[in-house]
Amino acid sequence: MSIKDITIVITSFKSEKKIKKCLNSIDKECKVINIENSNNLNYREDIEKEFNNVKCILSGENIGYGRANNIGLKEVKTKYALILNPDTELFTNTLKNFLIAAKENPDAAIIGPNIREDKKEENFTSTEEIKKLTLLKTDVVKGYAMFLNLSHFEEVGFFDEKFFIYLEEIDLCRRVLKKNKKIYWSPNILIYHEGGRSHESSIDDEIELSRNWHWMWSSFYYNKKYRGFIISFFIILPKLLSAIFKVVIYSVFVNRKKKAIYSQRVSGLINSMIGKESWYRPKI
Repeated sequence: MSIKDITIVITSFKSEKKIKKCLNSIDKECKVINIENSNNLNYREDIEKEFNNVKCILSGENIGYGRANNIGLKEVKTKYALILNPDTELFTNTLKNFLIAAKENPDAAIIGPNIREDKKEENFTSTEEIKKLTLLKTDVVKGYAMFLNLSHFEEVGFFDEKFFIYLEEIDLCRRVLKKNKKIYWSPNILIYHEGGRSHESSIDDEIELSRNWHWMWSSFYYNKKYRGFIISFFIILPKLLSAIFKVVIYSVFVNRKKKAIYSQRVSGLINSMIGKESWYRPKI
């Protein structure tokens, strides 16, 4: 196996600066599919001109994380795919370590890496470290980096596209386990993840509103999917009452920013509870 057996899939939205750090950390022999959630022709031209190993697909509009990833995954021709967020960076031997782990554990449908909050590689690039890979069984891995053995997904499928963002990776892992497939996490496979910074800072406020709306929508939808409406209603009810209370409080104290955030939480929950699709989009 070689680096050419992996295709990296990256979904981006307003990530022009962040994604280049990510792409520069990837071995140029590794094919990358970047799904950009817009119709930004200049972005695609710039990315494909600077990075010969990257194919950029424009979705045309902001279609969400899971749906965009599915577009990329369906384009993959290699045995393995690595889903990355734009605010991640790979270390020297990250891809090689994934390949070693996959070869030694062919039953692994998903392998998750260990997050690093700094970019110091220390001794993790040595040959000795590569030979000491540890894989631990787990029920879920975080969505910022998911290594997939695609042969396991023919009967599982990929992401549930009803999720716009949040909990789609939890849902996918749950479906993988339901098919009696294995998920592993390795403390030795390292990826740097900035966390919550896939977009440019100029749109922070609007992204925060969108996050709150979609977190609540996805929370109810996920619970309803596996537990039914009634149980999900009672699980979510405290969050709904809390959000309504805070809307009232911040209205009284004229804190428009906080009021807007909690209003979004109420709206996201109610829309999910009445069965509306995850329609909210950042106003950018």
